[in-house]
Amino acid sequence: MRGTRVVVLTGAGVSAESGIRTFRDHDGLWENHRIEDVATPYAWRDDPVLVWRFYQARRRQLNEVAPNPAHEALAELANGLGNMVLITQNVDDLHERGGSADVIHMHGQLEMLRCEVSGQHERRMDETDLEDEFLTCRCCAEPGRLRPDIVWFGEVPMHMERIHAAMEVCEVFIVVGSSGHVYPAADLVHVAKANGARTVLVNAEAPLNVEAFDEVHLGKAGELLPGLVKTWLNEDG
Repeated sequence: MRGTRVVVLTGAGVSAESGIRTFRDHDGLWENHRIEDVATPYAWRDDPVLVWRFYQARRRQLNEVAPNPAHEALAELANGLGNMVLITQNVDDLHERGGSADVIHMHGQLEMLRCEVSGQHERRMDETDLEDEFLTCRCCAEPGRLRPDIVWFGEVPMHMERIHAAMEVCEVFIVVGSSGHVYPAADLVHVAKANGARTVLVNAEAPLNVEAFDEVHLGKAGELLPGLVKTWLNEDG
């Protein structure tokens, strides 16, 4: 795999192995809330206190979790290849803490907040930033309210130009821990196939789009990836 242009997409399954609750539980709730109540622009408009407290709890949880072997293995893969793009649907910072650099967060980041007036982003993770009271920005003369810098349902994912540029030249596309439910991320494997890329899946179970993959490895990413990465780094291009 050395010498090839590799793109990796990770989903909630990778973070779940570190103890972060997955995006969709089997009962259709997200950490005991309906997704419609906490993860849409309409929820923020109708009940900003509920949405803010929900995300503040998730932000506080970042201090209670740590990267797992899957995060570390992907950082090793990037270091070994020198030509890898890492895209994640996850909003935590576990890839960065696991050793990865320049991660593309297509659904935003919990550590970041966004000014509703200017649209500017601020990293706010001090202890006083994690309480349940609303925070205001540091960018406006009259401070505006900050919202979570998260892509909610109905909003356009971030960094799509960078993602499409990477997919156009991708030669190997690896998906780790993604259910294949959420678009446009779920469609990237079809883009890769159309461009002639080899497609690889590492996931706990077969996702909806499993037929699109040339190579499938079912099991926990933290258990499978360290060995797979060693194999991939020993492959010829």
